[in-house]
Amino acid sequence: MRIVFGVLSLLVVLAIVGSLAKKQLQALNGSVTTRPRAAVVEATRDAGAGGERDGATLGVAGGMPGATAADTSGLTVPQQAQNIEQQVRNDTVRALQQGADRNARADP
Repeated sequence: MRIVFGVLSLLVVLAIVGSLAKKQLQALNGSVTTRPRAAVVEATRDAGAGGERDGATLGVAGGMPGATAADTSGLTVPQQAQNIEQQVRNDTVRALQQGADRNARADP
């Protein structure tokens, strides 16, 4: 009898935890940006039949949870990389200059 109550109480606890987890995941999915299927189809068509993909990424109707929206800046990947590199350089130069200015102010 004790075993039956133990199993039943375990099932009730698992059901409650599962219900809470499901609600939390549904709340998260509302804020996730997805990629529409039309964009996936267009991207795979542009990639060509050979493509660089190994087939592990599939287009899912209604979008792919966790996917980010496509970049609409119109820049190519090398241009985006150059922009990021330039931003890093600028940030580094600015930080070094701030350090030099701070040192100059600290010296009497």
